[in-house]
Amino acid sequence: MTRHLITSAIPYINGIKHLGNLVGSQLPADLYARYLRARGNEVLFLCATDEHGTPAELAAAKAGKPVAEYCAEMHAVQARIAEGFGLSFDHFGRSSSPQNHALTQHFAGVLADEGLIEEVTEEQVYSNADGRFLPDRYIEGTCPNCGFESARGDQCDNCTKQLDPVDLINPRSTISGSTDLEMRETKHLFLRQSQMKDRLSEWIEQKTDWPVLTTSIAKKWLHDGDGLQDRGITRDLDWGVPVKRGTEDWPGMEGKVFYVWFDAPVEYIASAQEWVDAGKGEDWERWWRTDKGADDVRYTQFMGKDNVPFHTLSFPATIMGSNEPWKLVDYIKSFNYLTYDGGQFSTSRGRGVFMDQALEILPADYWRWWLLSHAPETSDAEFTWENFQTSVNKDLADVLGNFVSRITKFCRAKFGEEVPEAGEYGEAEAALIADLTERVARYQDHMDAVEVRKSAQELRAIWAAGNEYLQAQAPWSTFKTDPDKAAAQVRLGLNLIPLYATLSAPFIPEAAEKMLAAMKIDAPDWPDDVPTALGTLKAGHAFEVPEVSFAKISDEDREAWAERFAGIRT
Repeated sequence: MTRHLITSAIPYINGIKHLGNLVGSQLPADLYARYLRARGNEVLFLCATDEHGTPAELAAAKAGKPVAEYCAEMHAVQARIAEGFGLSFDHFGRSSSPQNHALTQHFAGVLADEGLIEEVTEEQVYSNADGRFLPDRYIEGTCPNCGFESARGDQCDNCTKQLDPVDLINPRSTISGSTDLEMRETKHLFLRQSQMKDRLSEWIEQKTDWPVLTTSIAKKWLHDGDGLQDRGITRDLDWGVPVKRGTEDWPGMEGKVFYVWFDAPVEYIASAQEWVDAGKGEDWERWWRTDKGADDVRYTQFMGKDNVPFHTLSFPATIMGSNEPWKLVDYIKSFNYLTYDGGQFSTSRGRGVFMDQALEILPADYWRWWLLSHAPETSDAEFTWENFQTSVNKDLADVLGNFVSRITKFCRAKFGEEVPEAGEYGEAEAALIADLTERVARYQDHMDAVEVRKSAQELRAIWAAGNEYLQAQAPWSTFKTDPDKAAAQVRLGLNLIPLYATLSAPFIPEAAEKMLAAMKIDAPDWPDDVPTALGTLKAGHAFEVPEVSFAKISDEDREAWAERFAGIRT
């Protein structure tokens, strides 16, 4: 069976992320990893914190801490929150790790040997007010292409056009807001991506199964305007991976570090090394090197659309350009943006729900279900409290929770807390089993294709089928005239619970675990054969009536949360 390597875009270290960041990478990656494991696949699911660059330095300074100490603390915070959301990483690494330092320097050396690194003396933006060279991302201005007023010096988030700071109209420092900027001479290393254009283009053209969002962004960067440009991979900063050519010093590059977008993707590989060094696994090379067995690995990446250019072009250029046998990504699942109630999430304005706040007010499964069932796959999605309340109350409470509660309570009242003896199933039971067999197959197809919203829709329909069966067959009425038939209906209903738990675990793992605990069984095998799966609980098997699976969200709570997270209006 195919081995699966899964990576999620690594979150930046400077602060706690909002729900849009969660659904744009880590959460759907976890969904896929959990599903593949449940199907019996060998999975390595990796993520990390992205810790280098100016934002880390500034955040540490604001916190009054050395940058290394700040990053260590924030890594622990992000790891704890990820655990709270049930993100099942095999390892959650750090881009500041010794492994990533060494591997980044290795790639730079090899790329230089291959003629793909060029030393360039250039003029770079210097802020007199800040007393420093400004990284591209700390210069903002108006995009010359689309007119967006908050374009960064490296890219416009509105039209995704690749930019240089000098392209911006009315540029300013995002550190101080100063427009007192001047150009000063400095020397940097450039990755000669333009030399890889044909090879990258041929590779992208072969990816006919990738989402349109992914390939359209990659092709735009490859072909629009002057096409794929060479990219600076070093910066004048103190914090980062020191510039070296492998293990050797790089003359003229003293005091410089590699650009965060050069070293951060390398952390995907380095995190596998960290995984082994931490004693969690063995032989990282069989996942990452095709000469060591990675040929039979399927590698899937998850990310927001703003990360696509670096994962479809810059990182593959590094991998391909090395001419070493590294594993290239097979599938890139990209997502649009999640907006918040008619606007954007904003840390500075306290607008929107951030991951730590979400866990303070409701269990993780509430958020997991809503975010995944509304994942911004084909277009941007919007979070509203009204939609969230409706979805949680109807899907989780009224459909799944209600079914589990009704069937277990009825059985306890009429037959006790064990699966009743019963005769053969009738036509209604056969029809339900046939319907579920078809639906489970469709659910699997959607999950295999990483179609998140379609998977959620099919899962909800599977839950609803059980409720509809109970409503139509009404075992509480049948019991009055034919207790044996009612017992058969109850036996089938009880057997739906472990089926639902198994299918639902990738979406709502905590609730699935509670369902199985109530049924007093370990996690069953994946239901490749639905009729067999629906015979898991035999007559006489004891169970417990679970507590309320999902408490409904009240209007009062919804209104209070909407006000709390509205932020400062402008």
